[in-house]
Amino acid sequence: MPFREGESGSAPTLIQSVRRAVRLLDELERRGGTGSAKQLARESLLPLPTAYHLLRTLVHEGLVRNDNGVYRLVSPLRRDTARAVHEPALRIQAWVNALSLDLDAAVYFVQYRDGEVQLGAVSDNPARPPVQEWADFRATAHAHAAGQCLLLQLEPEQRVEHLGRHPVGELTAHTVATRRDFERRLAAMPRRLPVLEHQEYAAGTACAAVPITVGAETAAVALSIPASEGGRLRGLADLLQRRAEQVLISRTFAVAAHSHEP
Repeated sequence: MPFREGESGSAPTLIQSVRRAVRLLDELERRGGTGSAKQLARESLLPLPTAYHLLRTLVHEGLVRNDNGVYRLVSPLRRDTARAVHEPALRIQAWVNALSLDLDAAVYFVQYRDGEVQLGAVSDNPARPPVQEWADFRATAHAHAAGQCLLLQLEPEQRVEHLGRHPVGELTAHTVATRRDFERRLAAMPRRLPVLEHQEYAAGTACAAVPITVGAETAAVALSIPASEGGRLRGLADLLQRRAEQVLISRTFAVAAHSHEP
């Protein structure tokens, strides 16, 4: 929300999110051009979820690069190249945004790449904000619908290896708390049906996810709504699946998904 400095009617209207993003860029420059989200949030006096959202936007705009969790300033000479590389990814973002408006829900595009859950795109819809990443999204795939959908698509040995690195644990009162129970749950799930999740990752949130074909990538598209609207979830999940099945993902789209920085 815009806020004003000073009481004079001639004082400029300043956009708080822009000022926060500038603080992050200043802190990155002060640190020699690199830093983690936690370091940058701490030194910029920003909440960590806010820093993540701002950094994701700066990456999207080609001002910052995300190298496995280390954020780096992009030099002006490299920005045109970075924008060209991310041009196909803009189509993914546009698709996710359109889905969010159509379904009246926050929408996410996720992939399983290099042994990790990668958040490729999040809808930009102020009326339906995304879930705050209060626990590492990559390490808690067992608890959210997007991660469960990805794990369901993996080969058994890949899934065993992933769960060995990221143990199953209880995040809320609704999370499947043991690996044995989680594996039983996955075994009972049909591979191509929507995955539904009620308050397992975040209290007060219900989610659904469906697999989507993006070249050879393991990917999914997911949505989230307030748990108080849980009665909509089944219908939204079926609609999400139909939307995903209607999309013919081109090779360009697949390359964008592979190269996109979350």
